[in-house]
Amino acid sequence: QVQLVESGGGLVQSGGSLRLSCAASGLPFSFYDMAWFRQAPGKEREFVAHINRSGTSTLYLDSVKGRFTTSRDNAKNTAILQMNSLKPEDTAVYYCAAGRLRRVVGPAKPSDTEYTYWGQGTQVTVSS
Repeated sequence: QVQLVESGGGLVQSGGSLRLSCAASGLPFSFYDMAWFRQAPGKEREFVAHINRSGTSTLYLDSVKGRFTTSRDNAKNTAILQMNSLKPEDTAVYYCAAGRLRRVVGPAKPSDTEYTYWGQGTQVTVSS
């Protein structure tokens, strides 16, 4: 049974930082691309960041470039989203996702349909 479990969300002031973790089990983690998506109230789920299987290539939503960094530790089956300089507009439920994408990602952002497994989400709230 595949499980993706996010942690690290919470309430932070504007300009602050949070570090989200995604612990994966039940799948060969190093064979899967990983991504982060988010969904704010009343809005569609949107792509935030992607990292390829080896961790050598990343892609970001334009509005988070320079503020967010995604990484992975294949030995620990864990993906990370480091979020700095947070803004109120970053408030959302953040989801990690795993998939075996059939293409090299970029510059076009991947669709959520390209990922097979999803976590339950973790709430990130940024106060102004």
